[in-house]
Amino acid sequence: MNSTVTQTNNHTLLNDIQTQGIRLEGISDLTVREGGAGPTDHKAVTIFDNTIMIPVFSQSAKESPFTASSPSKMGYASLKKDNEIITTIRFIGEPKFYKENSSDGIPFWKIARLHSKDVLATTVLQNCIRYKDKETSCQFCAIGESLKYDTTIAYKKPHHLAEVAKRAVDLDNISQFIITTGTPASADRGAKILFESVIAIREVVDIPIQVQCEPPNDFEWFSLLKKAGANSIGMHLEAVTNRVRNKIMPGKAEVSLSYYFKAFKAAVTIFGKGNVSTYILAGLGDTQEEIIEISQKLITIGVYPFVVPFVPIRNTPLANHSSPKKEFMHGILDPLAKALVAAEMTSETIESGCAKCGACSTLSTFEKKHIA
Repeated sequence: MNSTVTQTNNHTLLNDIQTQGIRLEGISDLTVREGGAGPTDHKAVTIFDNTIMIPVFSQSAKESPFTASSPSKMGYASLKKDNEIITTIRFIGEPKFYKENSSDGIPFWKIARLHSKDVLATTVLQNCIRYKDKETSCQFCAIGESLKYDTTIAYKKPHHLAEVAKRAVDLDNISQFIITTGTPASADRGAKILFESVIAIREVVDIPIQVQCEPPNDFEWFSLLKKAGANSIGMHLEAVTNRVRNKIMPGKAEVSLSYYFKAFKAAVTIFGKGNVSTYILAGLGDTQEEIIEISQKLITIGVYPFVVPFVPIRNTPLANHSSPKKEFMHGILDPLAKALVAAEMTSETIESGCAKCGACSTLSTFEKKHIA
């Protein structure tokens, strides 16, 4: 193993691996998600003490110079680039809570999933008002695919989430719970069901919780969610310019960028600096400069811009869309990390959420570079 790479350039190598993916040699289990919402077609891998989600089914992964050998019983494998061993890595195994069922007989792995090494995540409503209409759907979204594969249920009731959270904490030392939802046909845009979910979870377990939804019609929902026990909230832009939003996510683009920023500012007053975040998919068509510019505006008002490389998902309109090049991601993540460190708003300072987990981007490793 090259110690120079490990000690000084691991953020660069990790970015290379995440953008290009890994070709697997005979690995198939429940921890590889085929289709669905959130980080899908990925595998959680610990490399140089950092656990990140690595694409394994994407087109780029099939052509990646990185390969992994079949893991040992403990999950250890050799990571190679162009057939030369780089280091030893560890695949995150199946959690214990996957083997249990809810009180009404639903397998826990259909209710919530393990992300990274110790993060529980779920999509409360596994559908969206825009998903089935090509005129309104987000072209990158596969929220309905996991229903088709029968790997989830359409609606996770509050008691489902409470039960799985309790067992995941007891059995697998889960550190936080991320709760997102498809957008329902209601003005609160999912805030109400998130509110009900958080209340139920808080009755049985005390872990950091992030809720995620589109900006609701009434910003009072932020106070209600906070009082219910949510530590942070994510409202995801995905694309940062109207040019790309109108093309890639026409329905969601009807919620204007100006309204998002009003919601961000209102949410920061409730949840605090850094505990409001947004997910930005680099590679959809926004330029480096556009992503950096809006990220700086977000940082200024106390919102954490979690920039991740876009990974195309099978059975979506963007299935054949290219992932961003490693150089493109480096050109965003390096200055962004520097700005976040300067603002004292890093993955280490926030309480919960995708940015706290950090596995879907190597942004936190770039932050460490600028902190060092």
